[in-house]
Amino acid sequence: MMNAYLPDVTKVRSLNQLDAAVSDCRACPRLVAWREQVARSKRAAFADQVYWGRPVPSFGPADASIGILGLAPAAHGGNRTGRIFTGDRSGDWLFGALHRAGLANQPHSVSADDGLTLHATRIFAAVRCAPPQNKPTPLERDTCAQWLDRELVLLLPTLRVVVVLGGFGWSALWPALRRLGFTVPVPRPRFGHGVEVGVTNPHHTLTVLGCYHVSQQNTFTGTLTAVMLDDVFTRAVKLGLGPSPVG
Repeated sequence: MMNAYLPDVTKVRSLNQLDAAVSDCRACPRLVAWREQVARSKRAAFADQVYWGRPVPSFGPADASIGILGLAPAAHGGNRTGRIFTGDRSGDWLFGALHRAGLANQPHSVSADDGLTLHATRIFAAVRCAPPQNKPTPLERDTCAQWLDRELVLLLPTLRVVVVLGGFGWSALWPALRRLGFTVPVPRPRFGHGVEVGVTNPHHTLTVLGCYHVSQQNTFTGTLTAVMLDDVFTRAVKLGLGPSPVG
């Protein structure tokens, strides 16, 4: 059944159009209510700021060869600043690693106008709105899947590797790749840090890399260390920016 609040993504012809359309989406009532409530109530530390309070578009160039798939925006991070992984500690970890890998021009991301740029890398999320307790429902994930599918279609001409941050994004990516004609292993590969899986469709070859999410739970406990994160992005750079595979 068609969701009346979800735009027709097949009419989106560019990533700029996609980002603009994402920002207007109101397809999931629970997420709409939550993101807007957070934007009104705010966190005390940001009481003087105007929150974005909308779905958060992706970030990075349209000709990226490296994709990074996260879970969803943070309530007081991307939902506040309007840019994914911007303004929270998870973003500090991610952009710090991207800077060390030569994929970002600076190691910090504090606001949408802080001058950050990415090289050959685009960051997107399985769910585009901040969810309560960072836990989207399966229905919300599936409703948002149309955005993920279209993003991948538009990126495929240059995309060579996708780094998936966490198990939620991992579970969202494989159905998307199958819908785009990729041959996905059966059973589906299990998520794990450093897991590497190659997939193909008639026109493209991609490598999927698993990476523990840069959540505070993982980074504070040492489940994910800076070295572990750097190792993943070192591999992503080799796959994404190295010689093209022979087709």
